[in-house]
Amino acid sequence: MTDPIQKVLISDPLPAETRAILERAGLEVVEGADQIEAHLGSISGWILRSGSKITAEILDQAKQLKCICRAGAGVDNIDCDAAANRGVLVMNTPSANSNAAAEHALGLMFAMARNIPQGHGGMANGEWGRKALVGIELEGKTLVVLGLGKIGQRVCRKASALGMSVIGCDPFVSAADASACGAELVELDDALIRADFISLHPPLNDSTLGMVNHQFFGRCKDGVRIVNVSRGPVIDEASLLAGLESGKVAGAALDVFAEEPPVADHPFRTHPKIICTPHLGASTVEAQDNVGTQSAHQVVGFLTEARIEHAVNAPGI
Repeated sequence: MTDPIQKVLISDPLPAETRAILERAGLEVVEGADQIEAHLGSISGWILRSGSKITAEILDQAKQLKCICRAGAGVDNIDCDAAANRGVLVMNTPSANSNAAAEHALGLMFAMARNIPQGHGGMANGEWGRKALVGIELEGKTLVVLGLGKIGQRVCRKASALGMSVIGCDPFVSAADASACGAELVELDDALIRADFISLHPPLNDSTLGMVNHQFFGRCKDGVRIVNVSRGPVIDEASLLAGLESGKVAGAALDVFAEEPPVADHPFRTHPKIICTPHLGASTVEAQDNVGTQSAHQVVGFLTEARIEHAVNAPGI
């Protein structure tokens, strides 16, 4: 008697090769968020991006589920502790989209420093606003990179190559590791007062939720500029708006928001000192291919060989 075919759900859009890898390994595949309810009780594996959310209540219904793979790095949309308690392994693909996110952070930094979106908007409206759009150069400026994971390290290396003075802040990284990616490791309080730019790359957890607040900005020098391609809730939105209005913050470039998408009349959308993009950090052809193929290989490895890669929880299995 042969074992039943295991089923894998892909609930968010991923390249076709993701499905092909799973099927070549003999797994059944269902795709789409609209398939969750119908197949939740029969899936062995689940691949998702940031568009799906896995709660303890959902896990209670997924009686056959053995593993979850986040196609990307952040797992704040998965209750990892609840999964561990139910014997479900959670994995991610931490390096698959790191270059795309790092390049987007640098792109936002350039756009903010040189008023590129404002310049384009004015040109599209028939204007020629050179005098009002004088920017600043990145070379010689001090960049504080908050969070030296795979994305933060790439930002450090790229910014260092631009001639920026790079400071890294991360309590879990050694001075030697920071130096290897072109950064000086400094405690946060001492770093903020030196920052011309701050690029945010921390994970979202209880200690980072709302960490960029009034007190945070109070430790910065006047005219600091903020870039966020990590998670929206690390910024307290009211504090950022107040900082922009007071002049403490000269500008912000945001790819992520506390709620996504932000409401149509959200003040960030039209604020003259804010550049917004719709969570594009991992939205490159290369990154999409990478996260799809890596997550599929990891699920295949676990379901067919009990091989574990990039585990982010510790289930009793």
